[in-house]
Amino acid sequence: MRYRILVALLLSSVSVTLAQKIYAHNDYAKPRPFMDAYEQRVDFIEADVWLQNGKLVVSHDKPTVAAPTLDSLYIQPIVHLFDQYKDKLSSHRDYTFGLVIDIKDNPVDVLPKLLTMLQNHLVCFNRLANANAVQVIISGNRPRIDTFLDYPLLQFDGRPSEVYDQETLQRVALISDNFASFSRWDGTGDISNEDRDKLKRIIKRAHNDNKPIRFWAIPDMPGAWKQLKKLGVDVINTDKPSECVQAMR
Repeated sequence: MRYRILVALLLSSVSVTLAQKIYAHNDYAKPRPFMDAYEQRVDFIEADVWLQNGKLVVSHDKPTVAAPTLDSLYIQPIVHLFDQYKDKLSSHRDYTFGLVIDIKDNPVDVLPKLLTMLQNHLVCFNRLANANAVQVIISGNRPRIDTFLDYPLLQFDGRPSEVYDQETLQRVALISDNFASFSRWDGTGDISNEDRDKLKRIIKRAHNDNKPIRFWAIPDMPGAWKQLKKLGVDVINTDKPSECVQAMR
């Protein structure tokens, strides 16, 4: 009996570890930015960020004067949660996520302002100080690879075509690329063997570096999510996080 209980616990642990990771693409465009993705306990939440009149604002296209700030839409709600749950994000003991900042402006101008903002809330954004902290990941217009180490608190969205030394590789949170670079599959039927082989090569390269992989611009539907999971795609990029969570977990 004791043996069966141990096996059950181990299997339970594995199933949690291997749960499909979900990436909420363009989260800020949703009716309830941040909160919907947070309530679904997704693994990555993305915001497109610009520098406007000295402030970091969130917008897909060049922002208007009415664009919400990164601070109001994401930073302060996250800080409030850590205050509410005593240095955790929620009542779910180990839940945390990556806040992906997709930079649309010059990263050299954006990143110092972002770091100043994060350094005011280290318990929320420094995983060396708090294992439950939100990891901030830089995507979009990233700084030069040889400067990654110059930005404390931050990790980066890598690319399969890039080469990293071992120290820099530790600052890469995941590997991402455009699905259309490898396949024109629209999500109906099965992926062709040729496209499957191309995708597998890129997936294997990321996994050889012990990094999860994501493709953006995938066919955003349950059948496609499931086929990509079978191929070994670790992070499903979606504009439908609630539906994706229900289908994949």
